[in-house]
Amino acid sequence: MPIIERLTAAEILDSRGRPTISATCSLAGGALASASVPSGASTGAAEALELRDRDPQRYGGLGCRKAVAHVADEIHRTLAGANFADQAELDRALIELDGTPNKSRLGANAILAVSVAFARARAEELGMPLYQHLAGMLGRTPDVLPRLTINLFSGGMHAGRQVAIQDVLIVPARPTTIDESLAMAYDVYQAAAALILKRYGMRLLTADEGGLAPPCESTEELIETAMVAIKTAGYRPGSDVMLAIDVAASHFYANRQYHLDGAALDSAGMIARLVRWVERYPIVSVEDGLAEDDWEWWPTLRQALQKRALVVGDDLLCTNPPRIRRAIEIQACNALLLKPNQIGTLTEAAEAWRLASDAGWQVTISVRSGETEDNWTADLAVGWRGDQFKAGSIAQSERLAKYNRLLAIEAETRWPVVRWPNPLER
Repeated sequence: MPIIERLTAAEILDSRGRPTISATCSLAGGALASASVPSGASTGAAEALELRDRDPQRYGGLGCRKAVAHVADEIHRTLAGANFADQAELDRALIELDGTPNKSRLGANAILAVSVAFARARAEELGMPLYQHLAGMLGRTPDVLPRLTINLFSGGMHAGRQVAIQDVLIVPARPTTIDESLAMAYDVYQAAAALILKRYGMRLLTADEGGLAPPCESTEELIETAMVAIKTAGYRPGSDVMLAIDVAASHFYANRQYHLDGAALDSAGMIARLVRWVERYPIVSVEDGLAEDDWEWWPTLRQALQKRALVVGDDLLCTNPPRIRRAIEIQACNALLLKPNQIGTLTEAAEAWRLASDAGWQVTISVRSGETEDNWTADLAVGWRGDQFKAGSIAQSERLAKYNRLLAIEAETRWPVVRWPNPLER
């Protein structure tokens, strides 16, 4: 059994220039590995807590020195010299050491960094790729690569709120490889950049996840612009390329109304608007179409969309097993957006994956808006056989690190991309 020899950590900067954490785990057998963790901007209320210093004199209170100290001091003192049979045993020790429901004492950022660093060190010790080791956590044998959902346009909290919804993404549907998918995405992205320069005089400025952020006056204008970009690139919307939308509805929901495109919609009205978009455009995935506390109406949304598009829970579920169980019970959605830093350990994220998979849901493995150049989420998406992988746009090194890792895994394995979506079902 692996014995932890030493745990250290450092404060680093994420893709928004804000602090986050990198942890390093050394095992007694000589294996050494590090892992850095991301940070979200569009966060659900039920997410595990990122521990921040709250010192207004440094990084506006966002420093992570306390979390770093927890890794190097208390977590190291407790775990060093101990042996752990598997990842679950290590993660249980971290959860018990923290002792809070949301990891607020030690910080979910500190705990996840240690969790992933241990997994990577163990994979190195066993002489296997990280994706293969992670697959072992679920008792799986990976044989496919995830379908990419790639940010094209951004609004909401990822951009300047020029439109309320957060992202319009492209889904390369025809390609059977990651290589072909990225080449297609490049063509559409460049066509979109040229289009918004011509229409809006907007040069190539990107949002948090690398998406373009044209000053459209409505969501439908943003989606229409995406459709034109796909056609301009020489592809057929609804056949070669599908669309996905991240609505992030919690961020424009107040007083039981959705404030969207100059209108104040009740829940039924918001569902009707989403249905209209799905009927008009080749949208195959709708993420957070309603607010995270609008539970009553989520089953109605699923019923309205499930034959045409995935109904994906992100802020609604927060990779949180109790919330996922509730959503399964009331049939609130049929897909999980899985973000390990929402829950804090790989073991808990694996439980979320099992719940969703056993319910017949699809699972999208997702990164966050504040990312690092670490690429472990790409291995996670492969090892856990994510149906989709949501890593942002094809710009900015923290996004490309994940795509480049997928290209390397593809070259090594020659596995195909998972078969989804199926245009014939629309």
